[in-house]
Amino acid sequence: MKRRLLLTAATATAALGLMGCASQNIQSYALEKPVLDLQQYFNGTLDAYGVFTDRGGSVVKRFAVVMTCTWTGDQGVLDEAFTYSDGTTQRRIWRLTKLTDGRYTGRADDVVGEAQGQTRGNAFYWTYTMSLPVDGKVYEVNFDDWMYLMTDKVMLNKATMSKFGVRLGEVTLSFTKR
Repeated sequence: MKRRLLLTAATATAALGLMGCASQNIQSYALEKPVLDLQQYFNGTLDAYGVFTDRGGSVVKRFAVVMTCTWTGDQGVLDEAFTYSDGTTQRRIWRLTKLTDGRYTGRADDVVGEAQGQTRGNAFYWTYTMSLPVDGKVYEVNFDDWMYLMTDKVMLNKATMSKFGVRLGEVTLSFTKR
């Protein structure tokens, strides 16, 4: 009995340790180049192409986005026009605020509350909850969203979607600045 208890405790400790290793930390990107200046990159027109994959990795939906981005001081507007592979369209307008220490907040009509983010080196990490309509119902889904500046024109984006801590799928995008 004691041996089973020790084995269970060791297994749980190992699992927690592995989970800790799996999570990213924005600080680990501090020295990465090119350095991401969010106001500079998200300024002007960008094209993006992406996919939504379910938790099994199957592509559920493909899409293209044209983004028109402007900044006035520390206030930014990212106007996204989506066109999905099934022909449907969607528009999302992000309103970002630059704070101190590379921190940002963001709001959009389908975002519950306020998104919180931070840049370090070539990376931007932010989290938010979005209201997503699916088959006539609306679900609040959490996003764990990472962006990586590859060149002055190209950024890659990978966001994990979850609900109640259960991973639902991922959104993967490639942005190109015109």
